[in-house]
Amino acid sequence: MRLLNVRTLKLEEFVGSVIPEYAILSHTWGEDEASFSEFAELGISRFVRGKSGYTKIKGFCKKAYDDGFQHVWIDTCCIDKRSSAELSEAINSMFKWYQRAKVCYVYLEDVSRKSFDVTFSKCRWFQRGWTLQELLAPRTVRFFDNTWNYLNDKTSLAEKIAMMTGISTRALLEPASIHEYSAALRMSWASKRETTRIEDSAYCLFGIFAVNMPLLYGEGEKAFLRLQEEILRNSSDCSILAWDISLQNTRDASYYLRDPSRNSALALHPRYFNNVRNIVSFPRPGIRIPHQISSDGLYINMPLLQLYWNSFDEYTNTKCIYQSSICSPSGRLS
Repeated sequence: MRLLNVRTLKLEEFVGSVIPEYAILSHTWGEDEASFSEFAELGISRFVRGKSGYTKIKGFCKKAYDDGFQHVWIDTCCIDKRSSAELSEAINSMFKWYQRAKVCYVYLEDVSRKSFDVTFSKCRWFQRGWTLQELLAPRTVRFFDNTWNYLNDKTSLAEKIAMMTGISTRALLEPASIHEYSAALRMSWASKRETTRIEDSAYCLFGIFAVNMPLLYGEGEKAFLRLQEEILRNSSDCSILAWDISLQNTRDASYYLRDPSRNSALALHPRYFNNVRNIVSFPRPGIRIPHQISSDGLYINMPLLQLYWNSFDEYTNTKCIYQSSICSPSGRLS
């Protein structure tokens, strides 16, 4: 793991378990970030010092130093993204790195302390895919405005954040508990979030589902399909099939039906889980029969309950508990 020394602004390597206490930064990327090469190879030149990303790093280091930290981790300059192997390791480890951080500082570039009540709930940080794990993984999260004024912490704001995001206060305050929630519910947390690259809509969820996968930038929608397949391989939770296309717009639905390659039991994007927030996995007593995924499709042993037929095609529905009754719109089973 590579950390930045807050006093020298030099990058330092740490291997194995010999890692000092560190603070970690969560933020939204801009167009003027300071990169690994600018810190590690070229040194901090006058050009780098003029970047808004460098100013953000300096502000973070000052806050961390004032709080007694000697090292920090920042995704912009602590990962050499030119190395595909290092980038893959970092993305697969990122949830763990945020979880192990002593404290996470959240920098909100579009929020000011004076307008906090109005701008906090609308800020860009709550709309990005990568910041979901940065909200959930650390136990201690502190929020700062665009001039590094302290706003509040996650514990004090938990009820407000829960109302904004649909994530329960328990999941927000107890990071270890998130894997107790159904796969469908966890997907719903990401349903309204966006990523710049389509593959990142899957890659940013690795830690939330405790899976590891190789990165294949360029694979597009297949990344999210691979993620769901990996979840099915590693879990008996069938709620991952409880996504809903009928609640999306007509264009999305007809897009699925016209293209045979999209005739799948798996969703193409987290947005199809937006309306399944009350679904929990259905307990199945007895011996678990492993799921099998092959080029022919998905073989799965599970109870099914047909609830309705709609105008698009014949749909089957995963049997789940929806509050006190059985229901759950799901994707088509091929």
